[in-house]
Amino acid sequence: MLTLNKVHHIAILCSDYEQSKYFYTQILGLTVIREIYRDERQSYKLDLALNGTYIVELFSFPNPPQRPSRPEAVGLRHLAFEVTDLEETISFLNTKNITSEPIRIDETTEKRFTFIADPDLLPIEFYER
Repeated sequence: MLTLNKVHHIAILCSDYEQSKYFYTQILGLTVIREIYRDERQSYKLDLALNGTYIVELFSFPNPPQRPSRPEAVGLRHLAFEVTDLEETISFLNTKNITSEPIRIDETTEKRFTFIADPDLLPIEFYER
């Protein structure tokens, strides 16, 4: 059996780099570790951290295909973040004109959660601690 230490990072491909950079840094509050432009690929690579820990690579490429999302497609289903106060999170998102789905209760843990979508419709979950 493999011995895994942690999830190192999640790679996300976006269609509008500036819009997604704004969303992940200014809305979600991830911090920029490093940003590079790769001429040979006509692509940005933005390394982002959550609470000082590297967690997301945001990529841009010319003309990426759309992500199949609904109905559910095979592959990454969503990205989830733990939050302390779900109402506070939803209230903040509302000030940024981001609408969340109705709050649901996890049947197993009885914890509350909701979803929004990033600029490319990748589902983002907020799961209350």
